[in-house]
Amino acid sequence: MKISYVKILSFSVILFILIVFFISLNRNTIYDTRKLVGQKLNKFEMNSLLDESLVNSEIITTSEYTLINFFASWCYPCRKEHEFLVKLGKESNKLNIVGVNFKDKKSDALKFLKNYKNPYSSVAQDKDGKASISFGIYGIPESILVNKEFIIIKKYLGPLNNEYYKEILELTN
Repeated sequence: MKISYVKILSFSVILFILIVFFISLNRNTIYDTRKLVGQKLNKFEMNSLLDESLVNSEIITTSEYTLINFFASWCYPCRKEHEFLVKLGKESNKLNIVGVNFKDKKSDALKFLKNYKNPYSSVAQDKDGKASISFGIYGIPESILVNKEFIIIKKYLGPLNNEYYKEILELTN
C-alpha cells in the first residue's frame, strides 16, 4: 500500500494547524498594566506643548509625587476628568501634575487648556502616540502616579473620578 505525497502533506498541514491552535489557546492576550505598579519608570524626553523646550524625566524629581496624565482635546472623558486634575493641583502640596497631550493638534490642545484651566506644571506633546507606548498607555485618558525615585505607585485607566481623586490625595499627603 502506497501513501501518496498529497496525503502526507495534507496530514502535516492539518497537524500544524491543530498544534498552532492549541498553543494559542493557552496564551493570555489581555493587555494588563497591573504589572507596571512597583516597576521603575523609564527615562523619557518629549517636546513641550507650551514652548520650544523639552519635557523630560527630570521633572519627576521636582516633587515627592508626580501624576502623569495623558489627555487630548478631542477626548470627551478627558474633559470630564479635568476638574479633578485642577482640584488636585490646588489641594496636594506634594504632587506635581505633568500632562502628555496625545495625538492632538497643538492649537486644539492649547485652546483646551485655556478653556478648562491648565493644572499641569509641564505639558509634553506626543503627536503620533509613540512616546506614550513606553508608558504602557493604550487609550486615553490614563494617568500614572510615580514617586521621585521613578517607582510607579498606581496606574489609573480611564478618566479620573471622585474615587480616584480621593485615593490620589490620600497617597500623596
